[in-house]
Amino acid sequence: MSRFSDRPNILFILFDDLGYSDLGCYGGELQTPGIDELALRGVRFEGMYNSARCCPSRASLMTGLYPPQAGIADFISRDPHPRLGQAHLGRLREDCVTLAEVLKPADYNCYYAGKWHMHSATGPVERGFDEFYGYTMDHSHDQYDGAYYRRLPEGRVKEIDPPGQDFYATDVFSAYALEFIRQGQASGKPWMVYLAHSSPHFPLQAPKEDVDRYYETYLRGWDALREDRYRRMIDLGILDPSTCRLSERSMVPVDEQAIANGFSGGQNPAWSSLSEERRKDLARRMAVYAAMVERADRGIGRIVSHLRGTGELDNTLIMITSDNGACYEWGPFGFDGRSRAGINHLHTGEQLELMGGPGTCHSYGSAWANLSNTPFRYYKHFTHEGGICAPFIAHWPARFRDGCRFVRGLTHTTDLMPTIRSAAGAEYPETRRGRTIPPEEGIDLIPAMEGGALPSRTLFFSHQKARAVIRDNWKIVWGKRTRQPIRWELYNLAEDRSEVCDLAGRYAGKVAELAAEWEAYRQRVGLEEFESWSVRDIEGISD
Repeated sequence: MSRFSDRPNILFILFDDLGYSDLGCYGGELQTPGIDELALRGVRFEGMYNSARCCPSRASLMTGLYPPQAGIADFISRDPHPRLGQAHLGRLREDCVTLAEVLKPADYNCYYAGKWHMHSATGPVERGFDEFYGYTMDHSHDQYDGAYYRRLPEGRVKEIDPPGQDFYATDVFSAYALEFIRQGQASGKPWMVYLAHSSPHFPLQAPKEDVDRYYETYLRGWDALREDRYRRMIDLGILDPSTCRLSERSMVPVDEQAIANGFSGGQNPAWSSLSEERRKDLARRMAVYAAMVERADRGIGRIVSHLRGTGELDNTLIMITSDNGACYEWGPFGFDGRSRAGINHLHTGEQLELMGGPGTCHSYGSAWANLSNTPFRYYKHFTHEGGICAPFIAHWPARFRDGCRFVRGLTHTTDLMPTIRSAAGAEYPETRRGRTIPPEEGIDLIPAMEGGALPSRTLFFSHQKARAVIRDNWKIVWGKRTRQPIRWELYNLAEDRSEVCDLAGRYAGKVAELAAEWEAYRQRVGLEEFESWSVRDIEGISD
């Protein structure tokens, strides 16, 4: 038992673009024994809703507010947009508080390792964290480029700095989380360590020996593996087949045909329709993705072993989730190179062996992302379930003594601030530097983690021109990048969690009712009218 019997240490772990069903404990074929053990001895939630993309979700998680209230409604931008207002500031606002700014007055030491992505001008040290290692501005970077990653505050010497190709960012982020835990233990105070992986976001990169072990698995293709995952999810008790069907292969979002690999607006292709060379290329991409997640899991296992060996595991609250659903960018064959500037190359022969190595840049594309989000439709960027629902695991033996429990109901990244604050006995302030702060939007999840029921509530989502409202079991959702006319869709999630039966035509009154709630939310949080700006206005940095 920790020396802080009533004030736990806190370890929060965030994956980047991890799909709903990727982890072994959520039905995936990926090898994640470290996380699976935490799930088996802790609490698995039906899912945690987020804000559909990296930095809006991170801002919401960090502040306990919806992304517009935190200043990152859509994406970070190098300079604030002159006309879109505080909701679209592109960095954290001054009238919100971070987890570190709330925990520091409660005498916690606060550490951060990994990807920040809430703007360097409002970086981790500026917003309350004692120590930081990682990167603050970009959405991703080469995993093997050790010189790029920074140690803050300025002047700190890197405690961990593997040379050359021995450097692999996922491993180093985990190593720094462990280093910061040791520093926290030596301080004599309770600590929070926030481990924000960039894995498995593109560029897909992982050591070859790990990639090789997954290659044959993914040669089976996304159709067979989606069926396998769906059956395992039912067996694990995550899904009820009577209310959650396996959706068909999702649409490829409308884009330039070169970017969408020729499938713009059409369905992802059947695996059997592809040439053998294409299947080998795609299997290698997904194998690299899986290896990235496995490497992160190994780091988590080492951290858990250290906590167990030092007697602090029982009273450490560990939570794990992802910032959004799996990433479709940009078509079923993915891309090579720099995001939208890149094109897809068909790798054959010896080229396959080099994929995922230093200096490479690959994505895995929309069809594998559809597998990662099994059984849901769509992906990151969208507010359908595939874009906004992630796994969520909590482990705290000192409080959750039963173990291996599922929690059903609505949770959201806004809930993490009140949950962590409650566990730490920290107060949420009314002001910050003379500015009034909006009240928390989320709820404390600890009662549900201990066996209580989650309350009925209404949740709101927006990312660029996609948006949604969930109230109780009803959900309206507005799509984008489709050839079909875009309008509100309506789903009863209690009967149709996979969103395959649109009820908008049957229940027009329910659509109007929820749409009115959306409009009230939009005005409350300061979102601009969607028709008044272009997506290009607020993207800032391509992701």
